[in-house]
Amino acid sequence: MKTYGSGDAAVRALDGASVTIPAGQFTAVMGPSGSGKSTLVHALAGLDTIDSGRVFVGDADLTALSERDRTLLRRERLGFVFQAFNLIPSLTAAENIALPLTLAGRRPDPAWLAELVDMLGLQNRLGHRPSELSGGQQQRVAVGRALIARPDLVFADEPTGNLDSRHGAALLSFLRDATRTLGQTIVMVTHDPVAASYADRVVFLADGRIVDELPAPTPEAVLTRMARLDVPAQMVGA
Repeated sequence: MKTYGSGDAAVRALDGASVTIPAGQFTAVMGPSGSGKSTLVHALAGLDTIDSGRVFVGDADLTALSERDRTLLRRERLGFVFQAFNLIPSLTAAENIALPLTLAGRRPDPAWLAELVDMLGLQNRLGHRPSELSGGQQQRVAVGRALIARPDLVFADEPTGNLDSRHGAALLSFLRDATRTLGQTIVMVTHDPVAASYADRVVFLADGRIVDELPAPTPEAVLTRMARLDVPAQMVGA
């Protein structure tokens, strides 16, 4: 459970939400505006504390860890891809990709770095700084940064929000392939039924609770489920 504010102004962003993220799968999280999507992902990633309940990454209970230990766990076991690329302007693409390992005092495995760069199609851009890259290339650098440390779990919050349809489709295809070829576990927040259709399943939130899920989603099936969730809000608004 997670509540913001107090008294009459209190907003319960998560209200008994319970979800299991299967390893090696691509899970999309969807719901109406204000349903708690980003709050859920921030709680799962240890970026935000919760008022009650428990969050596990494997056997590690994030709710029992100190802030320092949560930071270490995020650095060593989690990866993040956000709508804003958050690349370091002064670093090259290669340096941005390696940044999580650099901060941990480690060097990238050359074979893994080469495989990742090849999969992302960045072979000829490694020496370029972010200002010299297109939006799609910057986002691919951000994905490389998220995967370079071989994290157990990658969180993506609206990762295609700043991309055109072609680059967005390419990124989603890569994330889907990462689960199938690398065994990567990915959780993505999105409002886009087409983006959600790349996932292995979609989990739906409403009013801070998990209310439905859809395996092997198609854009049409996702739209149908979302329409059901939006009906109460529309009726209240009317």
